[in-house]
Amino acid sequence: MHIEPGVVDGAKIALSYGTAAGAATYATKATGDSIRRDGGLAALILRSAIATVLVFCFFQVLPHAPVGVSEVHFILGSTLLLLFGAGPAAIALASGLALQGLFFAPFDLPQYGMNVTTLLVPLFGINMLAKRIIPAGTAYTDITYAQALALSTAYQGGIVAWVAFWAFYGQGVNATTLASVSSFGAAYMAVVLIEPVVDLAVLAAAKAKRGATSGAAFTARLHKAA
Repeated sequence: MHIEPGVVDGAKIALSYGTAAGAATYATKATGDSIRRDGGLAALILRSAIATVLVFCFFQVLPHAPVGVSEVHFILGSTLLLLFGAGPAAIALASGLALQGLFFAPFDLPQYGMNVTTLLVPLFGINMLAKRIIPAGTAYTDITYAQALALSTAYQGGIVAWVAFWAFYGQGVNATTLASVSSFGAAYMAVVLIEPVVDLAVLAAAKAKRGATSGAAFTARLHKAA
């Protein structure tokens, strides 16, 4: 979902600073909630560090390809949420994106505000969705395929929506932009076919290895009811 350089430029890019600031504000709230309700500061730091390594690998190691106005990645946002919680997942996505830009893709740094908004806002959306569709008495290791699919679809759909917004905002609504956004959206939503299966496989592994996955490295909701 990396917005290609030049899609939004000039004075228009200033909007991305505002949206990124808004996402950062919500991320601060999510991290505060994690500290208060999910293990404290040490657990937050540990989960964020583990998740950041995973995000960096998702961006750099897993297959990705430019399609239309952006790139298609396996970000596994719902997987991060279910394993680590919203606060650590948000820190990891923002940090992993920054590390990639600083060390491997400096040409992406001007688009950082757009890209971090595109990653974080859908994450916060599925965090709220999870509270609605997963009963408080259900541990994440016990969610159904339908629930995993709903979370994945919402996350990928949110990313596509934000990429489309940036493209139309930067380039205007025209046939070229419509074609580019459509090709990206079609390719990206194909990830929905894979991510719910990954989620359930990871959660099944966590359930089977409960002794190793019930400590501070993972959100307490992984094995416990809310």
